[in-house]
Amino acid sequence: MKRALYIALVLAGFMQVAWTQQVPLYSQYMLNGFLLNPAAAGSEGYTAVNLTAREQWVGLKNGPGTYALSFQTRILKKSYISRSSSVRRRPKSGSRSGNVGLGGYLFNDRNGAVERIGLKGSYAYHINFSQSQLSFGLSFVAYQLRLDEDLIHLLEPGDPLWLGAKQSVFIPDADAGVYYSARNYWAGFSVDQMFESILKLGDSGYDRYVMERNYYLMGGYDFEVRRDIILTPSTLIKFAENGKLQIDFSGKLYFQQNYWGGLTYRTGQAIIVMAGVSVDKLVFGYAFDIGLNSIMKHSFGTHEFTFIAKFGDNARRYRWLNRF
Repeated sequence: MKRALYIALVLAGFMQVAWTQQVPLYSQYMLNGFLLNPAAAGSEGYTAVNLTAREQWVGLKNGPGTYALSFQTRILKKSYISRSSSVRRRPKSGSRSGNVGLGGYLFNDRNGAVERIGLKGSYAYHINFSQSQLSFGLSFVAYQLRLDEDLIHLLEPGDPLWLGAKQSVFIPDADAGVYYSARNYWAGFSVDQMFESILKLGDSGYDRYVMERNYYLMGGYDFEVRRDIILTPSTLIKFAENGKLQIDFSGKLYFQQNYWGGLTYRTGQAIIVMAGVSVDKLVFGYAFDIGLNSIMKHSFGTHEFTFIAKFGDNARRYRWLNRF
């Protein structure tokens, strides 16, 4: 019975942190909402490439880590481009833009002996209003979940339960979302792992685990303190099918729209310090997670780096866009 419990314990650790490791976790979600909501694909009008690297609990051997590369674009028609010098103050001239956004997302998410490598393709449809935009999105996901046998040490070599288990499984899935953005605020709702696929690594014993559905509700508002200073509070609420709830309360202060700093409180888990800079169409962001549990005594915290490159026409063609 003890041997039969081994694989269960490995996966139980994976399931215990359902949304931090069963699905990738990001501290700078506000820089690229597409990572959590497929409806955000192409919502800015730019073609954008985003690279995110996240190392959790640095200093601990085989600590969790996430690496993501995403791409999104808008299929555009002819449109008027504003010549205004301020992103925040745009003329009210209309534009004729395309309604379809496309996105792609590659990720590698590991947690000890458990690793997930996946690919996501997204389609979004944007409905333009005079001062805002409503978007709907759908993603199809395929990923491989793998157990690294080099990191698993059996009490008895040649355990038949382990020999009969699969070291990797392939899982298809889907995500969906809706996203609304106006000049000074934005909000979105999305759900991932919609199929709630069953993970089966063996033919007997503890071999079935559900990839639980997760829900995300996010939103933020821009308060113009002065012409060159903007305060943006935002919130991300994460709710899992198993009843677990996690909330990020964030506040960022932008200076001249090119520099920012901020803080996030993640309920029961961490305080996050953020900073970044925007140079033309290049965006650099950094976040440091300070854990609120005992594990912080044994690690150097969690570090997340984000780099975004944007190409194509200037986003001033859309009056409802956020700065980044």
